[in-house]
Amino acid sequence: MAHEAGLNHETVLMDMDNHAFAIEMDVRDYECDMQGIVNNSVYQNYLEHARHVYLKTVGIDFRDFTERGINLVVVRAELDYRSSLQSGDRFSVSVGMVRESPLRFAFLQEIRRLPDLKPVVKAKVTGTALNGRGRPELPAELDSLMEVSPPKAG
Repeated sequence: MAHEAGLNHETVLMDMDNHAFAIEMDVRDYECDMQGIVNNSVYQNYLEHARHVYLKTVGIDFRDFTERGINLVVVRAELDYRSSLQSGDRFSVSVGMVRESPLRFAFLQEIRRLPDLKPVVKAKVTGTALNGRGRPELPAELDSLMEVSPPKAG
């Protein structure tokens, strides 16, 4: 069953059966550099915002985790830039989550320009959770969100 909600300049799309998630947003003028395109660092903001909305949509609340002494942290971000967005462009950011190891997970994300779906950024953002002692420990709530990552060829 699909769920759609409008949030200011955003649209959230969630297919609850397949755990497919995407958020639609608009480029704002102040996100562009002197060349008239979105500054490369802004794409990380888009990716992070989509991850946070995804987690909240599936019941993971950063504030609740923090109060329980659990901190979700990024340990690696890999971004491949394919094309640029410009002021006023509408785009989607998709999010998928897979387990990388017993203590790490990865968000597989794509940014695509709308309505032509032109690829803009492809990203893999790896994270973990730290317990109150600062040690990696994944909370049970995250396990139900993750699929096992396919084995690496080689």
